Amino acid sequence: MDADVDASSELNEILQQVAELDEWREIFNSRGLELQQDNVKRPSEKIKADEDNDDSSRPATSSHHVSAPNNQFMVPYSIPQTLAVSPSLGGQPVSPELAVAGVSAIQMVVQAHIIKYLLFNRPGNSACAMQSMLEVGEKEQRRALAAALADILWTAGEEQTATVSLVTSERCFTPHLDYKLDSFTERLQLFTFKKKDDVRSFICEHIQCFKEEGSHGIILFLYSVIFSRTIDRIRADFDCTTSHLLHLCLGNFVCRQALLNLLLTGRATPHVFNGTSLTDERDQPLAHPLHGVLTRSHVGYLFWNREQVKHAQLPLVGSMLKTPRLPIWVCNINGTYSVLFSPNRSLLSDWKMEHLFQLYFYNGQPTQLSTTVLTIDTHSHHWEAENNDIQGDLEKKFPSVEMTIRTKWEGAVIDWNGTVAFF
Repeated sequence: MDADVDASSELNEILQQVAELDEWREIFNSRGLELQQDNVKRPSEKIKADEDNDDSSRPATSSHHVSAPNNQFMVPYSIPQTLAVSPSLGGQPVSPELAVAGVSAIQMVVQAHIIKYLLFNRPGNSACAMQSMLEVGEKEQRRALAAALADILWTAGEEQTATVSLVTSERCFTPHLDYKLDSFTERLQLFTFKKKDDVRSFICEHIQCFKEEGSHGIILFLYSVIFSRTIDRIRADFDCTTSHLLHLCLGNFVCRQALLNLLLTGRATPHVFNGTSLTDERDQPLAHPLHGVLTRSHVGYLFWNREQVKHAQLPLVGSMLKTPRLPIWVCNINGTYSVLFSPNRSLLSDWKMEHLFQLYFYNGQPTQLSTTVLTIDTHSHHWEAENNDIQGDLEKKFPSVEMTIRTKWEGAVIDWNGTVAFF
């Protein structure tokens, strides 16, 4: 009985922590997740609804036809107008960059899976050409988003099952003393599937629940990931260094590596090295093993942080993440997330392809008006010669993007093809 109480308490803590993500923004209705979106509308002002009055809500539908949540649902942790302070009080306005900073990791993982679908999994797209991505209509965009979400959930469910969380018009249970009411979590209904195609079709049918304004799509998606993986599996994925998927930093919730690994590999392991580590850096036995990445995923991961380099604390990403099944990487560069990819499926399976090739770099920032094309030369030794003449910080001459790429292709020469180098 005690074990059940502990598990229930832990589940409630994890879910309510995820619910607080809504304070960031609803990124499924913002830039980056839809390939063609010229205008980003500002969210309409939301007023706290009476949590006991459900008369204006849409009626509940059948289990396979759940309608989008009503816009009059109370926003989780929303602030009543009477408690809002005046803009003239003198505070510092939040910037758009800060508002979306917490969710950029999740956004870019989903973006990477959208690219995966459009380049390598879209029916009838055998050419894998970049031109085909420029001709994607709105209907195909919805399919791509549904496929991306389904891929992540199916992997989290060990390719045997997946669970999709949607909001219903009525509460599914009566809150008790240990539960913190948010007028959202208690309205969740779970839909579990045993076939991947069924997951994708169901999400596509209800895609508005993840992308429309007021849908809180990021929360629904993370709930779905957690329930697809299950609490017991997530607990087993953790080790003594990690007990949460999120952490609070400068007033924002930030994804821990465990959550990023869960989205990329299907397991919430806390570290980026290969396998399980039983010893420390001095080869001394650890009291508890540390859990790294066990298998290659379809989308990889690269990491570079100038501050950690200065303090010799840069974690070494293992080959499981550096060499994914497809040439697509989510990049964490100085805490900012982006996607690096190639339309050449053979890039990582034929060593001759890695002599001279192109990579496309996308960071999702409004300042990047077009996808950057980088030419990578792994046979030229110009970078190594220049490196020998540099004392101190390499980034005085080489941008962080280049240093990130060189964690995968050491010594590579990188041509920006006319684009002014950034990062």
